[in-house]
Amino acid sequence: MMRTALAVLIVMLLGSVARAERLIVSVSNHRVTVTPNYSGEELVLFGSVEKDGSTPVDRKTLDLVVTVMGPRADMVTRRKERTFGIWINTDYRQFLEVPSYLALFANRSFSAITSPEIARRQQIGLNNVLLTQRVSGDYADVVPNDAFRSAFIRLRTQRGLYREDPSAVTFLTPTLFRTGIPLPAEVPIGTYEVEIKLFADGAFIGKTETAFEIVKVGFEQFVATTARQNGLIYGLVTAAMALMTGWMASIVFRKD
Repeated sequence: MMRTALAVLIVMLLGSVARAERLIVSVSNHRVTVTPNYSGEELVLFGSVEKDGSTPVDRKTLDLVVTVMGPRADMVTRRKERTFGIWINTDYRQFLEVPSYLALFANRSFSAITSPEIARRQQIGLNNVLLTQRVSGDYADVVPNDAFRSAFIRLRTQRGLYREDPSAVTFLTPTLFRTGIPLPAEVPIGTYEVEIKLFADGAFIGKTETAFEIVKVGFEQFVATTARQNGLIYGLVTAAMALMTGWMASIVFRKD
């Protein structure tokens, strides 16, 4: 009984130390509306690291890693090869339920924040984020230098949908911080999860989460909602509009 009580006490003390710092965060806008002339936007994430009496007095270095993940979806990366002067698809790899938007920000180099082992476990940096693939009937996340994985990340990065920036988080004071979250023009619609992880002297201390939503408004939203909820009606209306357009064109360009 004494040993059990002692073990429980140790666990409670360790838990108290782990909760010595508490993160309080928010974003500048929890609902982003996409209109026909939307060309991109940048949200601001801001917050503070709240300390209490259990914070070790010798704790010096605090680091933050912010991960922003958009709606998940299945995606495919294809390999093209030139055959008889024509580029054709020769192989492909399917990525399962991966973020449509992924951004990782920190206040300094990811490799300087923590050890490689903790970075892999906490998915710090694009190379450590799990991107599940279907490989010959199996499901796995392959090594970071896999050709399909590298191509997938490169293509998403070129479109501004995947990114990492080790200097995007700024400490305004020893405990107050901010970072910008850029949203490109073709940002996917849906709910975005934001995860903020706190490290101290290389050790993972804790995390907190928040979220924001990107929605379409106006005619685009009406079309998207109709297509999703009333597929048959949407298809019939689309076909009728196509027939009407063709009929009007035949009248306008008719030769008497």
